[in-house]
Amino acid sequence: MTMWDPFQREILAALGLEPLVQAPPVVPDDPLLHALLRAVGRDRDSADLAQVLRMLQEWAQLRGDVAAKRASWPRLRTLRSHP
Repeated sequence: MTMWDPFQREILAALGLEPLVQAPPVVPDDPLLHALLRAVGRDRDSADLAQVLRMLQEWAQLRGDVAAKRASWPRLRTLRSHP
């Protein structure tokens, strides 16, 4: 997906610059991450996946910490209610 219209691409080419292309976010094949995405009602093809992944990055510490997992449920519910 490109974020430049044809006129902007023409101007960038005239300046000797290549237009940037927005790459889709890469979802690691991680069971915990997939479970968190399901918990917030998203999947790998969600439009706001990059934003959700940024919110979930800090949750890698949840592995093996039962109390932290339990404490994360209110935030997961909040993310689920705001698609």
